[in-house]
Amino acid sequence: MRTAEIRKRWLDYFEAQGHAVVPSASLISPDPSTLFTIAGMVPFIPYMTAQQTPPWKRATSVQKCVRTLDIDDVGKTTRHGTFFQMNGNFSFGDYFKADAIRMAWDFLTGSLEDGKLGIDPDKLWVTVYYEDDEARQLWKDIVGLPDERIQGLGKKDNYWSTGQPGPAGPCSEIFYDRGAAYGPDGGPLIDEGGDRFVEIWNLVFMQYAIDDVKSKEEFRILGELENKNIDTGMGLERVAFLLQGKDNMYEIDEVFPVIEAAAKLSGKTYGENHDDDVRMRVVADHVRSALMIIGDGVRPSNEGRGYVLRRLLRRSVRAMRLLGVDGVALTSLLPVSKDAMAPSYPELATNFEQISAVAYAEEEAFRRTLVSGTGILDNAVANLKKQGGDHLVLPGDAAFQLHDTYGFPIDLTLEMAAEQGVQVDEQAFRSLMQEQRTRARADALAKRTGGADVAAYESLEKELTAPVEFLGYTQTDASVRVAGLLTGGVPAPAVTAPAEIEVVLDRTPFYAEAGGQLADHGTIVLDGGATIEVDDVQRPIKGLSVHRGRLIEGTVALGDPGTAQIDTSRRKAISRAHSATHMIHKALHELVGEDRTQAGSENAPSRIRFDFRSPSAVSTSALTEIEERVNVRLADNLEVTDQLMPIAQAREAGAMALFGEKYGDVVRVVSIGDDWSRELCAGTHVKQTGQLGRVTLLGESSIGSGVRRVDALVGDGAYGFQAKEHALVGQLTGLLNTRAEDLHERVGSLVSRLKEAEKELAALRQGQLLAAAGKLAAEAPRVGDVRVVTHDAGEAQADDLRALVLDVRGRLGEAEPVVAAAGGVSGGRPVVVVVTNAAARAAGYKAGDLVRTAAQTLGGGGGGKPDMAQGGGTDPAKLGEALAGIAEGVRLAAVGA
Repeated sequence: MRTAEIRKRWLDYFEAQGHAVVPSASLISPDPSTLFTIAGMVPFIPYMTAQQTPPWKRATSVQKCVRTLDIDDVGKTTRHGTFFQMNGNFSFGDYFKADAIRMAWDFLTGSLEDGKLGIDPDKLWVTVYYEDDEARQLWKDIVGLPDERIQGLGKKDNYWSTGQPGPAGPCSEIFYDRGAAYGPDGGPLIDEGGDRFVEIWNLVFMQYAIDDVKSKEEFRILGELENKNIDTGMGLERVAFLLQGKDNMYEIDEVFPVIEAAAKLSGKTYGENHDDDVRMRVVADHVRSALMIIGDGVRPSNEGRGYVLRRLLRRSVRAMRLLGVDGVALTSLLPVSKDAMAPSYPELATNFEQISAVAYAEEEAFRRTLVSGTGILDNAVANLKKQGGDHLVLPGDAAFQLHDTYGFPIDLTLEMAAEQGVQVDEQAFRSLMQEQRTRARADALAKRTGGADVAAYESLEKELTAPVEFLGYTQTDASVRVAGLLTGGVPAPAVTAPAEIEVVLDRTPFYAEAGGQLADHGTIVLDGGATIEVDDVQRPIKGLSVHRGRLIEGTVALGDPGTAQIDTSRRKAISRAHSATHMIHKALHELVGEDRTQAGSENAPSRIRFDFRSPSAVSTSALTEIEERVNVRLADNLEVTDQLMPIAQAREAGAMALFGEKYGDVVRVVSIGDDWSRELCAGTHVKQTGQLGRVTLLGESSIGSGVRRVDALVGDGAYGFQAKEHALVGQLTGLLNTRAEDLHERVGSLVSRLKEAEKELAALRQGQLLAAAGKLAAEAPRVGDVRVVTHDAGEAQADDLRALVLDVRGRLGEAEPVVAAAGGVSGGRPVVVVVTNAAARAAGYKAGDLVRTAAQTLGGGGGGKPDMAQGGGTDPAKLGEALAGIAEGVRLAAVGA
């Protein structure tokens, strides 16, 4: 029975029993304490704990879940998977133990013809909480289960609670007996490993209220609940592998097709080698998990859910490399997983283009990381082994360099080092990471505090009689009073010019830098004649705006009244930029995809820097469309409004929030064109989009894995850029003696001619290089029984080197072992290509091993297949040494043989 069919039968059965069918909630957990939905009952916790009133008395679902605590066990056991589906039926003050037991048994053992599962009742055992005599008796009365197949267990195994005061109760679990081939008889009590008696269904009877919770087994029962609840969970994958006659969950119909694809891609046979089997199971599990996680909106990153996704994808790619697949793998695997899962989740097929783009981009980025990082790690491990010793430990600073410089995650370093028998000083690595974070926080704090002690600001904030009132949404100047003074980071009662100074006002029209918007500039003129030129405003602590600048005249003292005036030209230019940022964000959603979410910004006078999450570059044509869309909406002169509202209401209204930002209960919503663009934002904006003038996108680039940046100009900046472009076009038309409308064609013609000339030069260079093949083959020296050719070609492309060594290998034939290697320098970086013939490979000489030796000498990495491999590095001066190392490697192997 296919997994999708089991799923359908479950929902149909419980719907017929009066349960509302509730769609699976997102994998993104609603509980901020967990990254993912980790159990089928998670979406129903507010109803179980009486925080909300359930809209139904009975409900059923098949919930998507992700757990990664046991990620290292994936592929090694029958039932550990990172993604799984939990079938659940729930009662909220309706039926209780008797009906829960009756329905569970009926669905499991009822006939296939009646839409049930048809499991042999004699294969089922149950456990109950050892003090729950009621449940034990119900299993005997309703089902007729004999005493010997009902086993009592303690609170550790058969009692449920949230771990906090609230509802709790005993559990009853149903187990399937796989037979004597999988372990000793005697039930779950004997089979602690769970290989023979597999738990397939857990019935939780929420019967009591508890408090004074010290642990899972230590708490006080206050009494019975007025409304008792039922929460059950049947593992879909577990039931599927049992009904499909498989040994484990990796071989069911929703997972095994990826194993088959991995086997085909790698040339391995599933079932022949344990280590390879584990790797293929890891690939199948992780590819499916990544598919589902991306489908629910998560994108790879270095923290939270994004890091979990990144780790799953990277473990998949590396497992394929260990299976011998150095090329792109996900393009062959992800579509297979999609086809297997789409019968249950049709949205995967609908959204596959976006999902696959995210996964493929992450694979490509990681493949580059592997090439650079693997060579560095291999060198470090080789050096350790040269030093000798029984206990080899990679220093923490080496692991930190791999992470910080090459993007190598620590879990991958741990894995790869362990495979070579080396441990990692993880504690030292963690210490270095913490030092880096501390420095980063200190730098950010220094920006906000100007290097002053935070305690000084905290002291100022405590002395304020009321929070500083921000007036800048409606005013550009205001009557103010000096509420705090600092000079040199130290509080002062008065300061005399000239002096660098920090001022806290009781109220202010100055916007403090926040949310990507730069601070206002301006002046503070005190009634006593003192003048302060303000060139920065920061919030070193929450609720305190600090104006930084120069006291150029007079003396300022605490309590002095005066007038604060912002630079209105700067404010207007920044406000135009901020409104344009919202418009670019909206147009990006409309024309490229709603998954392209903002990752940061800087709104400066007439200039925008907009960062967003994207698995791939945005095409030039798409950027042109975005620019056109923004300027069309700009010309519509849409009204820009702001409104304070509860955050729940803002989200219901569709307001976009920045991922990772912290918001209060009441938020400010900025809308453009009423409902065209709507975002949570505390910044300043124009009143009408027509005030922007024009927006020009300068280009788009990568600033990190999965993050792109658009630079743009707005208003005066855009007009100035257009004027320069116009002048440039005029210069080019004069230089090329053509009209402006023909300029594109004329430049295109020149570029084509240049490319043709470059091709001719490349052909000439390759011809000269290949001309040496005959001589190299004729003069190939013997090293032992092997003909070895090494050649330094000077300036040469990798393709030319490959053609040369293949030609040499062909000329030398298959009569005796041949190793041919050529190196060259391309773009200032050394490249080495190695090939072997069949006789050499039979003698144990593999191109991949030889090229890695050369690449280590060059300070880089490389790899490939036994017959041909390529590597490179950073030090072209060592190319001769690297090539000599290949010949020496062959000589040493020949002597050893």
